[in-house]
Amino acid sequence: MQILNHYQISHKISRIAYEILERHEDDQLIHLVGINNNGFRFAALVYDQLISISNKQFELSRLHINPVNPIEYPVKSEVEAEQFNGKSVILIDDVANTGRTLFYTFSAFMNTLPKRVEVAVLVDREHKVFPVNVDYFGLSLATTVQDNIRAKLNDDGDFKVVLE
Repeated sequence: MQILNHYQISHKISRIAYEILERHEDDQLIHLVGINNNGFRFAALVYDQLISISNKQFELSRLHINPVNPIEYPVKSEVEAEQFNGKSVILIDDVANTGRTLFYTFSAFMNTLPKRVEVAVLVDREHKVFPVNVDYFGLSLATTVQDNIRAKLNDDGDFKVVLE
């Protein structure tokens, strides 16, 4: 079942971008860090929106994490952790399920001291198992643990979120 269509997702990306700008009016540089492939794709869409509406500087990068086994395969960042010192960082993923993936991505920042770290997702599910707070979200959804939500953010511009 489709939950969000292309138009709705585009609107939510725009709203999230404006919310980020409102909360970061004093920051000249904001790091947007996408998680894995779909999180990075969503981060790139937010990045594109931000640079179209603001003259602030934004850095886009990716974190790689194995969501099935985050302990055995440590989180890898495309940029050196020192670049986050004193800067605002927004971790971005497509869907926040139990919060486990987001929780383990914080390990990438343990040897640095960012100004602040926030979380943005397209869909926030309301049954977190890990203590993760989502700061920016397109849609907050109460589902059962058995439900699967998939965000399809294809390069051809056909966006949708489905409940399976």
